[in-house]
Amino acid sequence: MSTPKEVKLTDNALAVLERRYLVKDKQGRVIESPREMMLRVARFIAEADRGYGADDDQVGRTAERFFEIIASCDFMPNSPTLMNAGRPLGQLSACFVLPMGDSMEEIFEANKHAALIHKTGGGTGFSFSQIRPKNSVVASTSGVASGPVSFMKVINASTDAVRQGGTRRGANMGILRVDHPDILEFISCKYDTAEITNFNISVAITDDFIEAVEKGTRYPLFNPHTGKTHEIDGEEIHLDAREVFDLIVDHAWATGEPGIVFIERMNRHNPTRPSETIEATNPCGEQPLPPYDSCNLGSINLGRFVKSPLPAEYNISQPDLGVDWARLGSVVRTAIHFLDNVIDQNRYPIDEIEAQTRRNRRIGLGVMGWADMLVRLGLPYNAEEAFTLGERVIGFVECEALKHSSELAKTRGKFPNWEGSVYRDDEIAMRNATVTTIAPTGTISIIAGCSSGIEPYYAVAFERNVMDGTRLVEVNPLFKQMAIEGGFYTDELVHEISSQRSLEEIDNVPPRVKALFLTAADISPEEHIRMQAVFQKHVDSSVSKTINLAETATRDDVRRAYLLAWESGCKGVTIYRDNSRPDQVLSTIRAKSGKAAVQARPEALTGVTEKIRTGYGNLYVTVNVKDSRPFEVFAHIGKSGYTTMADTEAICRLISLALRSGVPVEQVIKQLRGIGGSSQIFANGARIFSIPDAIAQVLQRRFGDRADPVDTGEDMSEICPRCSAAMRFDSGCFTCVSCGYSNC
Repeated sequence: MSTPKEVKLTDNALAVLERRYLVKDKQGRVIESPREMMLRVARFIAEADRGYGADDDQVGRTAERFFEIIASCDFMPNSPTLMNAGRPLGQLSACFVLPMGDSMEEIFEANKHAALIHKTGGGTGFSFSQIRPKNSVVASTSGVASGPVSFMKVINASTDAVRQGGTRRGANMGILRVDHPDILEFISCKYDTAEITNFNISVAITDDFIEAVEKGTRYPLFNPHTGKTHEIDGEEIHLDAREVFDLIVDHAWATGEPGIVFIERMNRHNPTRPSETIEATNPCGEQPLPPYDSCNLGSINLGRFVKSPLPAEYNISQPDLGVDWARLGSVVRTAIHFLDNVIDQNRYPIDEIEAQTRRNRRIGLGVMGWADMLVRLGLPYNAEEAFTLGERVIGFVECEALKHSSELAKTRGKFPNWEGSVYRDDEIAMRNATVTTIAPTGTISIIAGCSSGIEPYYAVAFERNVMDGTRLVEVNPLFKQMAIEGGFYTDELVHEISSQRSLEEIDNVPPRVKALFLTAADISPEEHIRMQAVFQKHVDSSVSKTINLAETATRDDVRRAYLLAWESGCKGVTIYRDNSRPDQVLSTIRAKSGKAAVQARPEALTGVTEKIRTGYGNLYVTVNVKDSRPFEVFAHIGKSGYTTMADTEAICRLISLALRSGVPVEQVIKQLRGIGGSSQIFANGARIFSIPDAIAQVLQRRFGDRADPVDTGEDMSEICPRCSAAMRFDSGCFTCVSCGYSNC
């Protein structure tokens, strides 16, 4: 196999790969280059061809094609494939849905399976709609049921305990039908954003419910245990549909959750109907799946398929003239081949998932770099021509994907559940039950150096942490090129842009450039939804996209967005109103004077001292306690030089000030945990990244598992827990543009 292509990646991409993807030795040192990682993935996935009669030369040619599309950043598979292909863990899929029954045995079996999936890097979705409502009588124990939300909390706690590859916790989706008796509790269960933190939640909206909202009527609740209309004291329970809808809107406006999924629309468009029913999706909502099914995903970088230079006859009224359709079609076909091979090469976490996945052979080819493509073509994100081109592009991807899946079926065989699918009626041979999905691409888009999914830009410039703790401003490369060529690029301009979400108020940027580099804050909710709907027309599964709203958006704006998503043919929708989850630690614990109230130190305090080994030597951390809570921190680093000792003292003084000011210890831990340094070691059963990280680990062990009674009324999920940079909310999950951390 010849592999002449040079792998060119940004500094940010290299940092993300080194942190999460490249192979490391037992001491945590990176022993694999990005090129070697891509070769590892390409060669391992190509080996599946042997099962269909390919010889060494044919497998080698397949591996070379796979390497070419990954190394060029034309295509990227989902993170588990990049991480685990050709390595002992071997789990390559991102998306799973598990069944959730009503018995204690079924519930805890689902919990066990979720833990096994999270351990391998996957995310899980559940429908809790089969669980009997709260306070129902349980005949076998003569007790009463605790209801769906209580079991969500059980799985949430279990997820907390299982870290994926030692770097992050798993992600879950919790779904409940709008006609379940516990729907009001479910809608409100994440109003306290410190609760059920490892779940996204969505309400499964039925057609009847939407009709009742439109008519202003009441609708019945159904008890899944009895199969009948829910009764209390012999009276059937009906709810006012508009009141329930308003409650969903209120909570989404306040916190971004719950989202909604149009469950019956999902099932009408489910290719494996009538043999299977969709009840839930993966954590970000783009992959509806029946129980025990999984899907592996990958995305094509659309920004790479713009002709350069643009043809002489090109103008924005005919943007498709600037697209390299032939090369795009070729990459789509290779990507479908790759994703189908992943199914055979995958090592599944449980037998039931392997059996179901092989029955349907679902794959999800999507796109990223859509905003980049539009800029390269000279099209504003919200231009009429952009919507037209979006439908053309995704229609082309779908057509090529379906054709190649059908071609594979002729040589490899149809997916086993073909007889129970819609393809049987049309007598279309298909290798895969589904072929297209628009997934969030937070981390792989950083690796590819492109915009995320089909989202507009989140910002044109942002601050990025580097290893020595300083911050550098990273500028959108297309904007930088245009600004240099236009003669208006300056350091002062970059600094000004990095402090703004939009170019609207930046005076030194020409109007034509502002029109091209629209950000999520510039796009109206209607335009966000219209773009999602355009892509949904030609996607088998669903589309992960965030409908961004300004901080000043009203509840009516949220209500209109949800209804427009229904009217436009979307399968679900997630909204996020700016600053609905505040990221200022002291914002809600200030005294009325506007200053943080700092407690006076008593004459005497009790405490504990712990020794922890760091890359700078043994660190002795003393934590003194007042009223059973940490009150101050001291640390001594030994023979490490005056600078290190001074830095350690400064850190401890600031921690102590925060604790005495009422900042919860959990928030202190979040800010310090994972901060990197130049002398990282593995000790005390964990990786010690730095002195701040070591102090945070001591605090975590001693105090982090206890519920802190201080109610801050706020959530820190907009601040990266690893590097403390700002996180963006794209396609249903928070992603750090600085270090690549994602909570999905």
